[in-house]
Formats: sequence, structure tokens, C-alpha cells
Amino acid sequence: MRDPNVVVFGGSGFIGSHLLALLAQESIPALVPTRHFERARHLTTLPGVDVVEANIHDDATLRRLLEGRTAAINLVGILHASRVHPYGPEFRRAHVDLPRRIVEACAVSKVPRYLHMSALGANVNGPSMYTRSKADGELAARSRSEVAATIFRPSVVFGPGDHLLTMFARLQRRFPVIPLACASTAYQPVYVGDVATAFLHALGDAHASHHVYQLGGPNIYTLAELVRLAGRYAGCERPIVELPLSLARLQARVFELLPGEPLLTRDNIDTMSVDNVLDPAIGDLTAAALGIKLTPLEAVAPHYLAPNEPLDRLRTRAGR
Repeated sequence: MRDPNVVVFGGSGFIGSHLLALLAQESIPALVPTRHFERARHLTTLPGVDVVEANIHDDATLRRLLEGRTAAINLVGILHASRVHPYGPEFRRAHVDLPRRIVEACAVSKVPRYLHMSALGANVNGPSMYTRSKADGELAARSRSEVAATIFRPSVVFGPGDHLLTMFARLQRRFPVIPLACASTAYQPVYVGDVATAFLHALGDAHASHHVYQLGGPNIYTLAELVRLAGRYAGCERPIVELPLSLARLQARVFELLPGEPLLTRDNIDTMSVDNVLDPAIGDLTAAALGIKLTPLEAVAPHYLAPNEPLDRLRTRAGR
């Protein structure tokens, strides 16, 4: 068996940065293609990590990137897309077409392994475009029998630089009250380091091929509980006003009309309307099968959400 030598798509993001740090520790060479080199420059300090500008939606480019590699890891994901049934073209391009292209290129370039980031709740009949596109992405990941796919379905992921807890901490620093949609929805947040370790362990375990892993942390929380914890750890816990679904969708529609990346969309509301916890009835494997001891949110979140008064004052002045 050849020594691992991988391409990491989406490597400059939140989870990718943690995974590449682990790969560097294990002396596993990794190539990170990116549209904008500057966004991934921070990765160039990691030993064995090469960053190249590339169009990953081009088939010839994919084949060239994958030549001589032992595995492809796909972490690419987006949260917003145009509202079209079953999902918008942005979701189709990122969540369905891209994994299919990568797997096709793996087959042509004789790359035997493909590790794919999906999401807990992925379902072709799911309530949102996001969950439906993630399910079709899993089908694309398995579309070539000669490429052994391993699929990961995490719940919301927390850790330094995360989206969910950090966003709610910032909102509570700025506003006296937090209006909250889907406050009672249950989540099983998983630490980013545990997700990265799951990919690393699966990469080194041929028995992980052709399996699906649900990744959730050791505890379950409602969204309201997560918001309260984020505020408490940030030193600015605010009252929560639970919004009925109709008002939440109206709020999301207003956000969609504002310029820039929306804070919340109606499709996000659709995703948030169902619980996001591990389902033992599905029969998927979990982090335990990869020998991972899960990290509680309470052991990590207080450290990166804790108030940094001089920095917070600068953020306030900058409107951030």
C-alpha cells in the first residue's frame, strides 16, 4: 500500500484548517486547491501542505490535481442558494456536481479513496434544499464503484472560528434581546478536532471504505440552550424571544433581501425545523467506531468565546 498523499478540496475553511494541521503532524503530504491563494496562505506554514490556485470545477484540472494521489478529501459546502425545487443551482454545483466530478477524476487518475463531507439530516425528501442537495451529494460520492467512498454526516460543528456559537456570541454583544427561530430544535454539536480526527483515522483505515459515519458530540442541546451558553461564555448572555415559524420565515425573507451574505434564509429555517441528532435506527457507524473519544462543548467553548475586552472594543468600533 502506498503512503498517503492527498488532495483536500475546501481545505482553507474551518474544518479543513484543522484537518490539514493533523495531516501535517502525521507527515501526510496534502495539496489544497483554492480559487484565491490569499485565503489559504495561512496553510502554507504547515509542513507538507502545498496550496495552488485552481478551478476545481474543471474536469481536466481535477485529473491533474489528483494524479499520483492516494485519496481525495472533499470538505466543500455552502449554506445558501437560490430557491428552486429540489434545490438551487449553487447547491447543485457545490454539493452534487462537484463530488461527482471529483469521483470521476479519481476513477480516471486511479485514486482509490474518496472521503466526503455530508451533513446530519441529509435526505432526498428532506425539508430543505440544503438537506436534499447533501443527500444527492452522497449518491454522487458513491457513483463509481472503483473509488471507495467514506461519508461523514456531522451535526453542527463547534470550535475556534466556528459559525454558530461565535455568531450567537457576537449577536449578544451587540443586541439586548435575541429573537430566535426554531428555539426548541435539538442539536448534537461535535468538536471540530473530533471531526478532523475522524477523517484522519478513516484515511488510515481501509475498513472505513464504503461506510457512513454519523458524527455528533456527547451531549444534546436545544438551539436556545446553545445560544444561552454562547452568551454566557462570552460574558453577555441576553434574553431570548422565541419566534413562531411564520414570523421567523418573514424575518429570513427580509435578510435575503439585504445586500451581501444573508444572516439567515428561509431554507436555513427549513433545515432548522427538524432535530439534528444522531439516529441509531439508521445503522450508520459513529465516531466510536474510529476510536475517537468525543470532546464536550463545555471543555472547549468557554476558551474561545471568552470576552477579550480590548479586542471587543475594536470590533465594536469597526461595526463587527
